[in-house]
Amino acid sequence: MKKINYILIFVLSVLSCKAQETPTKFSEAALNDTFITLDGNSISFKEILEANKDKTILVDVWASWCKDCIGGMPKVKNLQKAHKNVTYVFLSLDKTQEAWKKGIEKYNVQGQHYFMQSGWKGPFGEFIQLDWIPRYMVIGQNGKINLFKAIEADDIKIKKIL
Repeated sequence: MKKINYILIFVLSVLSCKAQETPTKFSEAALNDTFITLDGNSISFKEILEANKDKTILVDVWASWCKDCIGGMPKVKNLQKAHKNVTYVFLSLDKTQEAWKKGIEKYNVQGQHYFMQSGWKGPFGEFIQLDWIPRYMVIGQNGKINLFKAIEADDIKIKKIL
């Protein structure tokens, strides 16, 4: 009888699970989340996208304290060399703006830089289901999300899309 109960629970669990769809566009909350620019101004993610309209964007969510993020930087630089027409947007989860700016300089990170003041659990972080950094996304010239999640800059999916 116990075996039948376990089988029944398993079958019901499988049937009740919904496959999670990969988003192709950002939620209003994510678009309205605000970031800090290098000069200290506030900017929404929507404004970042509008400033890069008609461009392919590689988003890199990182932090200067993150060993995996720093280890992945040479791979990002290789992407930048191979795909010069792509815009590289770096969203930092550093603990302070000072640490963020020092990290950009220390690791010579080239691209557009924004500080994620709302952090992991803010509207943007929640929307992208942020559970690990580095985190890479590719946004197409049409503004749609072409790649929702990669954790390695040399992921074959990134290379194919770019």
